[in-house]
Order: sequence, then structure tokens, then C-alpha cells
Amino acid sequence: MRSSCCRNLRTAIKAANLHHIRVGGSGSLYQSRHLSSSSHHLLTEDLKSTFLNVYSTLKSDLLHDPSFEFTDESRLWVERMLDYNVPGGKLNRGHSVVESFKLLKEGEELTEEEIFLSCALGWCIEWLHAYFLVIDDIMDSSVTRRGQPCWFRVPQVGMVGINDGILIRNHVHRILKKHFRGKPFYFDLVDLFNEVEFQTSCGQMIDMITTGEKDLAKYSLPVHRRIVQYKTSYCSFYLPVACALLMAGENLENHVDVKNVLVDMGIYFQVQDDYLDCYADPETLGKIGTDIENFKCSWLVVKALERCSKEQTEILYENYGKPDPSNVAKVKELYKELDLEGVFKEYESKTYEKLIAAIEAHQSKAIQAVLKSFLAKIHKRQK
Repeated sequence: MRSSCCRNLRTAIKAANLHHIRVGGSGSLYQSRHLSSSSHHLLTEDLKSTFLNVYSTLKSDLLHDPSFEFTDESRLWVERMLDYNVPGGKLNRGHSVVESFKLLKEGEELTEEEIFLSCALGWCIEWLHAYFLVIDDIMDSSVTRRGQPCWFRVPQVGMVGINDGILIRNHVHRILKKHFRGKPFYFDLVDLFNEVEFQTSCGQMIDMITTGEKDLAKYSLPVHRRIVQYKTSYCSFYLPVACALLMAGENLENHVDVKNVLVDMGIYFQVQDDYLDCYADPETLGKIGTDIENFKCSWLVVKALERCSKEQTEILYENYGKPDPSNVAKVKELYKELDLEGVFKEYESKTYEKLIAAIEAHQSKAIQAVLKSFLAKIHKRQK
């Protein structure tokens, strides 16, 4: 079955000019402590096109899954639901699997099967992320997602969206079973996805419980770190690299140090998100920040609580989490008094140096390249 999928993609893969997807040896771009501005553009446009073609193949597999007798109506529903929710984002998580695997191969040309399987794993992560978004939007009563109405807001969907989310989640393991069951790392893959799904769900639980209490006294840096570690770091940063390591024949138990670096990178990413929510130009960011109004356990409010005088703390308690623009303005004015913009810039500089040091301490130049490619994508980002 797996080989037939590869044959179906043969034309698309050949069109991608695969002789151009080789990467440099273990030295080259990644020796410098300064990340190349182009080091994170590892996927050619042709290979990105191939990635999208793999989505079409996987979707077709799912729409003709022999374990369920589809009607025309149910098949159209699932196809529409998948197209609406799975491929609509930036696809960074999915692309990262292919990028990381290429770097781990250290200059070897990828076979057709390796390209297909690394793309398929990338899509498994995108499927898992889509599942979380569909369910989160319902829990949060959100209105829009990726510039369009949330799936459950679409006419005729409503609470059917809960079951749609469950279907999306189940698709991950249908894909793994169909295309990886014969691989020696199949059970490690299944365990990895189950583990990360559990950790992410627990992170979401902590976030909702903490935020729901609406008590600033509960907010602290360790609480913020714990939420982010479980809700963001494992799924968005560790999972793509772990998939690539398993494909490359590595034992994940031997790469705990890699996991730790990626968890810290995910926390850095979320701190950036918290900062940009308040300080970025909404046109650049693509949305209007609402962390203050929504009483989020943001890095900014945690740092403000650490630095506030008694009088400033009272202002924060009186205004944080209230939707009125005048309350939001008072919180932002307090952030300005506390120079949280400067505090963030100092944090970013120190965090970057710590991450680089941790990455360069790794003995494998290929793994250094993987980790530096991730860091290059997020360092000093504006959106």
C-alpha cells in the first residue's frame, strides 16, 4: 500500500527536481554562532508543492478507508471538514519534519519513499494540531481562526464540530497504521504521538483551570512555564524533530538533551507571542492582541507582578482581565512604566545565547543544524 502511494506521487516528486534537495555536509552554514538569515528556508518551492500533494494522497486514503462504509454525503462532509481545518495554516510544524530529516541525512539524497514518509509524518502533526484547534475554538467560543469563521461557526456544523475534531484526531493513527506499520520504528511513533497528545491536553487543562479562576495571585513564572511546556513546546517543537529522529533510526531515549533544548525553545516562542500580543502592530501580527482582556497567564503580566510596587499592583488587579478599552490602556501604561519592553529584550538576548550554547554543546553537527534551523525561524520574529 505504501509503495503504491509513492508510485502515485512519482510524477510530482520528479517535478520537484529532487537533485536540488541535497543539503550541505555537517559543517558549512552552521559553524557560526550567528544564524544565517536564509538557514531556515530549507524547503524548495517544488518540495513544498510535493508536501501539499502528499496531503491530497493522505486525504484520499482516509476518504476511502475500508473500515467505514462511506455514503456520498458523509464522504463530502469529511472532505470539506479536512480541507477547511487541516491545510489552512503556515504548515511550519509539518515542514519542519522534512527539513529536520534532510539535515539529519547530512547531504544524502532523499529517496522517493523517504520524501513521502517524512511528508506524511509532517501531515500527522498538522492533523493533530488541527484537532486541538477545532476543539479549543469550541471551548473558548472563538469567532475566527486563520482569517475565517471557526469550523463550528460554519452553518450546519455547530456541535457536530466536536465529533469532527475527534475524527481528525483518529485520522492521525489511521495514517500511521497505513504507511508506517511495517517500519521498525512504528510502535515508537505511535507511543510518541500518544504521549505528546496527552501532554498537550494536560497543558490545555492547566491553562483553562488557571485562567478560569481569574486570580492574579495564582500567576507566576513557574506556572507560566508549566502551561507553555505542556501546551506548546512538546507538540510544536519537540514532536517534529522526534519524528525525524525516529525516521533516521535514532533512539529517542538517547536524545533527552535535544528534547530539553526544544522545550526551552518552545517557551521562548510563547514568551515572544505574549510580547507581540501587546506590542506588535496588529497589521503585521495579523490579529488584535487580547491577552489583557482575556485574563491570560501571560509572561508580561507575570513579570509585571514581579516588578510592581504596592500601588502598581492595585492598578493591575483593578484593570487586568476587563474588556473595556480604558482598562486595557491602564494596564499597557503600567507595562510602559515597568519597562517591560526592555525586560523582554534583555530576556530575548540572554535566552538566545543560552540556547546557542546548549545547541553547540551537542556532539552531532547534524543535530546542531536541526536545532539551529528551528531557532533561526523564531529569533527576533515580528509575527
